[in-house]
Amino acid sequence: MQLKLVSWNVNGLRAVVKKNFLDVFSEMDADFFCLQETKLQAGQIDLEFEGYESYWNYAVKKGYSGTAIFTKHKPLSVHYGLGIENHDQEGRVITLEYTDFWLLTVYTPNSQNELARIGYRMEWEDDFRAYLKKLEETKPVIVCGDLNVAHTEIDLKNPKSNRKSAGFSDEERSKFTQLLDSGYIDTFRFFHPDVTGRYSWWSYRFNARKNNAGWRIDYFLTSQNLQNNLVSAEIHDSILGSDHCPVSLVVSI
Repeated sequence: MQLKLVSWNVNGLRAVVKKNFLDVFSEMDADFFCLQETKLQAGQIDLEFEGYESYWNYAVKKGYSGTAIFTKHKPLSVHYGLGIENHDQEGRVITLEYTDFWLLTVYTPNSQNELARIGYRMEWEDDFRAYLKKLEETKPVIVCGDLNVAHTEIDLKNPKSNRKSAGFSDEERSKFTQLLDSGYIDTFRFFHPDVTGRYSWWSYRFNARKNNAGWRIDYFLTSQNLQNNLVSAEIHDSILGSDHCPVSLVVSI
């Protein structure tokens, strides 16, 4: 059975619903549609789709962060957060369990201007990686979301001027390398190892999207032992509505 998975940082779900979200959701017809940065609390939106279950993780702080998953496939279990109080106030992780795999959506903390939150980010990276490896003891893992890091120089338009910027610091890139080295596949690079100019996020400033001055910071990662199950991975950079675009993965399970 082939499964289609979509991930999109919507940067405010209520705003994008007023634009094109319903059309995009319908047209993409995904088995799993994962969201980050929903920026809402329980009861602030009435959004249901026939044939889909929905799961939400809200930040304590109003109008901030938040994740959601819409799925055609009822999970065996659902888990919110990492089980670490320090990390679980911002609604950043949802984990769904299925017979053959775990699926996670994640909105990784931003290191902020001048790397003000880099210390916390490093702590998060280690704890998140440990969480994934614990899950992987029982079955393979599929991770999607805004990981807030451009891994290599071909993953952003202007690498030299952003060397010490949040999302392209040596520290963040090193943690991402460490995660991949622990047994994960960056699925877009698996299918498109050398392609350039393909990004998933563009600043709202400086006509960045018009000029395609972007960053690839939205990912699908899978456990190495799912390599033979991978069918395709794409970036849907023609879809507007957010400062991010959707990314997708097709797997055969």
